[in-house]
Amino acid sequence: MARIHARKRGKSGSKRPVKKGPIDWVPHPPEWVESKVVELANKGTPPSLIGIILRDQFGIPSVKRVTNMSILDILKKRNVAPKIPEDLENLIRKAIRMRKHLEQHKKDIHNRRGLQLVEAKIHRLSKYYKKTGVLPPNWKYSPEQASLLLRR
Repeated sequence: MARIHARKRGKSGSKRPVKKGPIDWVPHPPEWVESKVVELANKGTPPSLIGIILRDQFGIPSVKRVTNMSILDILKKRNVAPKIPEDLENLIRKAIRMRKHLEQHKKDIHNRRGLQLVEAKIHRLSKYYKKTGVLPPNWKYSPEQASLLLRR
């Protein structure tokens, strides 16, 4: 499938194992994995980084195969889930950095175009999250409030 804002076709990443179900060789029980996920989330670690930490430091290849729940499901169950989805938050942070750059370099037209593309992605993604019920229906992206929202 082609990219949205480029005329290239990307190469897909690595594939997950086809086999489903519990893993026999994982040294930790599901309860320990859940508590570790919540502990890392309380430290401010985003869900994608939690999975990487558990894989690299504790030898847990897939939280979902060990606990039968995804990391985000565990965080929602324990009321520790982030208010804004991680991918949307990353795009908002990127837009804030680009706006800050544009304040100093007003004639940077390439950055201005990049900012337009990033904000278009933010609007598309927020529309999807509103439709699926992840974000409230009255949620709206505005650059002024975004910097305040992410500081908290």
